[in-house]
Amino acid sequence: MPGFLKRILPHEQSFFDLFVEMAENVHAGAGALVEMLTNYTHGPAQAERIKDIEHKGDDITHGLFTKLNQTFVTPFDREDIHELSSKIDDVIDLIDAAASRMVMFRVEAVRPGVPELARILHQATEKVLAAVRVLERQDHILDYCIEINRLENEADRVSRTLIARLFEEERDPVQIIKWKEIIEVIETAVDKCEDVANVLESVTLKSA
Repeated sequence: MPGFLKRILPHEQSFFDLFVEMAENVHAGAGALVEMLTNYTHGPAQAERIKDIEHKGDDITHGLFTKLNQTFVTPFDREDIHELSSKIDDVIDLIDAAASRMVMFRVEAVRPGVPELARILHQATEKVLAAVRVLERQDHILDYCIEINRLENEADRVSRTLIARLFEEERDPVQIIKWKEIIEVIETAVDKCEDVANVLESVTLKSA
């Protein structure tokens, strides 16, 4: 929209609040996954808690899309609003997928190192939340994006190490298939945090 129209027409500020709510929900989901993998005592109940968080994320995303369709003037490009909300939602979907696989695969004990990977994911969602909280005033967003990229590289390194160790130590091919998939889903969730960072960086640079 031309700058003149942006100055004379009001735009909907609550998009920023919804983005923060989405990011807080994702961070809570990542924290619940860390708790699940660190203290794996009641797998189905722990996975159900994460499923509830994922459902809440779906509701927030639906509300944001509804608002987007009803709002005439948006705080930044509609395509970017849609892309950012979709990328944030992807993260919680993958967190839920990892937790669900723990139950679906009837995992009895968590392999060493996997909680560390989940903690990296939790750190990445923390930085996503921090970046989204300053999106409206665009304060140090690029610094948070750089840190998310660093964490994504760290998750790549850890996941490669875990998969290599899995093939070295595990003799049961079924266990190899199960754990390789769980590790890859968690690592992909960190990749999606980087996707969020890329959208935030794009929005920031467009507004510079």
